Amino acid sequence: MFALAIHGGAGTIARASLSPDAEREYHAALETALNTGYDLLAQGAAALDAVEAAVRSLEDCPLFNAGRGAVFTHDGHHEMDAALMSGHNRLAGAVTGVRQVQNPIRAARLVMEKTEHVLLGYPGADELAREYGLPLQPAEYFFTQHRYNQLQDALKAGKMQLDHAADPNWKKGTVGAVARDQHGHLAAATSTGGMTNKRYSRIGDTPLIGAGTWADERCAISCTGNGEYFIRAVAAYDVACLIEYKGLTLEEACRVVVQDKLAPVGGEGGLIAIDAAGNVTLPFNSEGMYRGCRREGESAWVAIYKE
Repeated sequence: MFALAIHGGAGTIARASLSPDAEREYHAALETALNTGYDLLAQGAAALDAVEAAVRSLEDCPLFNAGRGAVFTHDGHHEMDAALMSGHNRLAGAVTGVRQVQNPIRAARLVMEKTEHVLLGYPGADELAREYGLPLQPAEYFFTQHRYNQLQDALKAGKMQLDHAADPNWKKGTVGAVARDQHGHLAAATSTGGMTNKRYSRIGDTPLIGAGTWADERCAISCTGNGEYFIRAVAAYDVACLIEYKGLTLEEACRVVVQDKLAPVGGEGGLIAIDAAGNVTLPFNSEGMYRGCRREGESAWVAIYKE
């Protein structure tokens, strides 16, 4: 049973905050990303290829806080993070703070496949991407008026903002994908622009293997939410540990992490997960989460709010 799940961020997503047209745009973008990865799986591609392709699709869409739609830092530029991990061999790659790479998830894969390292930061990660010919873009490519307006509001408020934690009309963010391929291998990928008005080269959970991204032979996880809490909880790896050491099912393990561990201490957000049998779960403790999944032989399913 091959399958793919994706997310486009979790947070305060009130039904009244999105017009019918905006909802349709999000649904279409999610379906496009979902089908991009699923089609590869159907052709026999590796799970790693599928999650990278799905995340690239979301990075190219300005609706999400990753790649082209990344939020602005305090200094008015973009610092993007990404990570991916292959479950069967536990290889992983990640980048943090990249500023010019069109698709940060591709740079993360370069780290995994072309270096002996796991995590590279700016400016080295951009240099690696340049050496291997990845598409680079000027700052104007990543500019969206809505993100710029968010920065101005955050500057006036004098604080750093989660993409989804203030005005409910703000667009939501971090993107990710998990997959099981026809060979039974699992993979996870996550990409983000971070937090609006962030300073001092802040790094969230996304590029930290075990915090925001994890894959092994049992499960693959991609997280979204308030990264500091997910880091402290080592959230993605904790799901895997609950499965391995306590024998919990995927759904049970994810519920414990998202609802019992993160929610009580203010860790708003969610995650997407898949296990070795192709079971998928997409829990969140926030008002909504852009998400979708598609399993072998089934149609694509996408949603925004709690069902």
